[in-house]
Amino acid sequence: MGSQTAEAGTALVLGGGISGLLSARELAAAGHTVTVLEAGREWGGCVGSHIVAGLTLDSGAESFATRSDAVEKLAAELGLAARIVPPRPGGAWVQLPDGPRELPRTGVLGIPANPWDPEVRRTLGLAGSLRASLDRFLPASVGTAADIISVSALVRARMGGRVLERLVAPVVGGVHSADPGLLDVDMVAPGLRDGLRRHGSLAAAVSDQRRAPGGPPVRSGDNAVPTGPAKAGSAVAGLEGGMHTLITALVADLRGRGVTLLSAAPATSVARTQEGWRVSSAGETFDAGRLVVAVDGPAAVGLLEEVIPALEGKRPTPGPDVKLVTLVLDKPELDRRPRGTGVLVAPQTPGIEAKALTHATGKWDWLAAVAGPGRHVVRLSYGRIDGAGEQPGGPETDEELLAASLRDAQALLTVPISQEDVLDWDVVRWRGSLPFAAVGHKSRVAGIRKSCAAAGNLAVVGGWVAGNGLAAVVSDTREQIRKLAS
Repeated sequence: MGSQTAEAGTALVLGGGISGLLSARELAAAGHTVTVLEAGREWGGCVGSHIVAGLTLDSGAESFATRSDAVEKLAAELGLAARIVPPRPGGAWVQLPDGPRELPRTGVLGIPANPWDPEVRRTLGLAGSLRASLDRFLPASVGTAADIISVSALVRARMGGRVLERLVAPVVGGVHSADPGLLDVDMVAPGLRDGLRRHGSLAAAVSDQRRAPGGPPVRSGDNAVPTGPAKAGSAVAGLEGGMHTLITALVADLRGRGVTLLSAAPATSVARTQEGWRVSSAGETFDAGRLVVAVDGPAAVGLLEEVIPALEGKRPTPGPDVKLVTLVLDKPELDRRPRGTGVLVAPQTPGIEAKALTHATGKWDWLAAVAGPGRHVVRLSYGRIDGAGEQPGGPETDEELLAASLRDAQALLTVPISQEDVLDWDVVRWRGSLPFAAVGHKSRVAGIRKSCAAAGNLAVVGGWVAGNGLAAVVSDTREQIRKLAS
């Protein structure tokens, strides 16, 4: 059995996803000797890639929110600033039981900044917009008095059931793969309730979040493109070549800094030593002065609960099992982009099993150019946790998922699509890896972090503690690791 001796300037990172790799970079920059242990054989976690019909495509995250400049700054540091690109204009749609609607231009989690915007009114109807507009007359205490509240409870109290069912549920289901009644609003929309207290209405708080921090420009070549009020789905940016290029650049940066990257090395146990921390993995032990646990929530608490007894019984609920079906189609009829950048599906919509569809070649000009004339990349996602906290049955095998994706793509895009149109396809499964911010999760995470901080020279990072989305993960990881490295 091999062993590495702990020294004051050494650090060990468990997990090679974006949070683990970024942790290693921050620690190395602070002068530590760093080793990263990754259970799998690939780096990047949910920011991965796969090859379909000869195209290298994102297998997980394919964009990042621009309401924070956290990812933009990291990309620039890694030499990728010139590759940051906006999606094509045109925006996203929402599929409702009574038909498709354009998703409103401005919103957070589907919550509208103005209930009387034409697109909002078309979706809600006169009665729905009237009810939503009562938000501005309600006391600011409505939805903010309780310490913890779900997305559903906040929206229903402030703006009514129609906003919840026709706007928020499809967006939350598409982004977080869960019913909004299960999710802690302070975790999935940090700062929203603070904005409500400050401005007096939920709509004003949404508007403030859409403006702040000024909508950093994203760059396409030499042209800065502002990301202020725009079509729904456009408050994001991507990287030419795919988000997975961020991981390629990050891994290269770490190798250049002398960081040791070990794949196929799952951590099996964690122990405290007089000098720091000891981790067992694949028949070896690794000692280090500082430890970063950058794996999913249940695994992180499972590794630490023996050495930190206060964590016993505090494993968070695993996230939903999500299946992504990528189709590469020979379908020139899709050149007209009938549903813009994609479609979010309301949970009660009959006949459609997907929770969302992304028309990737309709969203990213660079991908359309690489794919070539008439070829289109469409990605459909399946799997969410319903209002009872269960994962309803649906297509499971690859063949079932392919059949469902063809039916759903045809219905959502309003273009006949058959298996003869498919040049290639692939299924990617993310089993329980999507962070699940259940009601009360934020306070539980705070308690877990407090216990870990008390143990000394230990940090836990990742989407399960930071919140869903690359921007949240990057910002939180940097904050935590700077504290650890100091």
